[in-house]
Amino acid sequence: MYSYLSIIIKNMKAVNKNIKLYILVSITFFAVSCKKDFMNVNPPDKISSELVWKDPVLAQAFVNDIYNGLGNGGFSEQMLASVSDEALFTHPTRGIDLVNNATINPSTLGWVDDTWGYKQMYNRIRACNTTVERIVGGDNGLSSQSLKDQLLGEAYFLRAYFYQQLLRYYGAVPIITKTYALTDDFKIKRNTYEECVNFIVKDCDEANRLLTGKTLDKGRTTALAALALKSRVLIYAASDLHDRAKLTAKVTNIAAQKLDFLSYASGNQADRYRLAQTAAKAVMDLGTGYKLNLSAPAADGQINYKSIAMGGASKASGIDASASSELIFARYFIIQNNIKHAQQNGPNGYHNWAGNTPIGLLVDDYEMNDGSKFSWTNAAQKANPYQNRDPRFYATILYDGAGWKPRDKASGDVDPASQIQTGIYDLLDDKGARFDFRGLDTRGSSIENWNGSWTGYYYHKFIDPDPTIVDASMSQNVPWPFFRYTEAVFNYIEASIELGELSNATNWLNKIRFRAGMPAVTVTDQAGLRTVYRHERRIEMAYEEQRYHDARRWLIASETLGRKVTYIKVTGKFKSGKSMTAPYHYDPTVYDYTYTPVEENAQENRTWDNKLYFRPFSRDEVNKNNLLEQNPGY
Repeated sequence: MYSYLSIIIKNMKAVNKNIKLYILVSITFFAVSCKKDFMNVNPPDKISSELVWKDPVLAQAFVNDIYNGLGNGGFSEQMLASVSDEALFTHPTRGIDLVNNATINPSTLGWVDDTWGYKQMYNRIRACNTTVERIVGGDNGLSSQSLKDQLLGEAYFLRAYFYQQLLRYYGAVPIITKTYALTDDFKIKRNTYEECVNFIVKDCDEANRLLTGKTLDKGRTTALAALALKSRVLIYAASDLHDRAKLTAKVTNIAAQKLDFLSYASGNQADRYRLAQTAAKAVMDLGTGYKLNLSAPAADGQINYKSIAMGGASKASGIDASASSELIFARYFIIQNNIKHAQQNGPNGYHNWAGNTPIGLLVDDYEMNDGSKFSWTNAAQKANPYQNRDPRFYATILYDGAGWKPRDKASGDVDPASQIQTGIYDLLDDKGARFDFRGLDTRGSSIENWNGSWTGYYYHKFIDPDPTIVDASMSQNVPWPFFRYTEAVFNYIEASIELGELSNATNWLNKIRFRAGMPAVTVTDQAGLRTVYRHERRIEMAYEEQRYHDARRWLIASETLGRKVTYIKVTGKFKSGKSMTAPYHYDPTVYDYTYTPVEENAQENRTWDNKLYFRPFSRDEVNKNNLLEQNPGY
């Protein structure tokens, strides 16, 4: 048996000193059959798997490769936000529309990402199992107990993470803890939901035990990351989706024999919330977070939020490097591994792709900065919908008239004001005749029209605001936050609300709002506080792969994910006696701007079917393993 190993392994010892999250090494195992003759030699580009586990550098490289199962985090071209009421994926026929239109089935899965696909996760789980077997079983030549503990802790965390991914998309799955040989029987039943939760929690506890006190390179897992994963798994487990009575009241067509795969057969939901609260508090006690010690709304809430989104890594003015303390476990990037995330989602008028654009349903949910609700029925708010909003709005959404980067560095001297243009405006040509000018960031743009937003908005949150990073080909080093401190705080708040400990919940909820520059909450009853909390989590964690799961685990998907998409139509008409010649720029003294929300179903006619609370297993997987029972509705 041999393992492929890149030729750069000869420099591994030097590289290992400065390793971040991924080493550009690929290790995969396969069985070979060799004849005992003079041709039976070790290929020069392969290393025996036995040697891998006798050399600490090679063993570390093997575990490094398991991290590749995390991919680029949420920075994929198609983001999870676009199967929620956060965003619309601009480019059709990629499978996201099939999910949102509720037409997926075991033969037509729609969009499946490598970071949660069934087959992909089990491939990574197998590598984790190999690591556990080699280290726990003693089948290795590693002499350092500290290194063995570290590698084992990393493997337990990663295995728990991959199982967590499967669990929150599919419900219970088969728990596999060994590596299979080709002669083994691959047919295996699904475990129960409770068994899966308990298994993941056990792996998290083991990872925490083994990694406590260890200082690992940035980007690797830590003991605190294991506790953060445990906190997430337990708050999900306590949620309504997995409480049998609440699940069956909402979803009425689940066969009795499948309920164990999706929910707890016994026990008390309050007890599960207590476990979740305890797990979240453990993270809070050991972590630090960022600016959660304020007693009043911050004056710089927008920059606080931008600093968190940048992981403190941007060189843009005002970004606070200490915001990196918010990150518990993140995917970091280097120039040599540029993922072009800004290009995937930035405005087309800057030669970007506008991939996952915010929809009106998200934009409209941002409160006014005094804590009141925004409403299109309010005449003053309708006339100026982007004024005086929650400071996080300006750090998350690019809207018509918003200032952005120097456009001349990307698209020529066509917009000296460097503002987002998503409307149609009156303009005078060189002969003084009025015409309809289509903004540079619309689908009628003179720069690019095929990559324009359908929604009238663009994504800002994880795009580095550094004005020197303009060209679409330029890299940015913004990290992806797999776990950040505020998620654990939210988990604690949620559990506290459900346990009736409202003062605890309110105290921490206000800390998050104060950091963002928002006023304290005013509701005092449990139902009202639950609504405020869910709204706050939606806004604070936008585009962080939370909303899709939250709406499902709270059993509110039909009222949220299933809503029709809303866009914004923007027009600018000359005021009486006013005019403008090219180049256009936003100017309310010259224009009367009209903002019209529109329900648009041409790209996606979104609907919700309760079968979507759990993804289907593919027909191929069920055919290969006839003990794998399909999820309800498929």
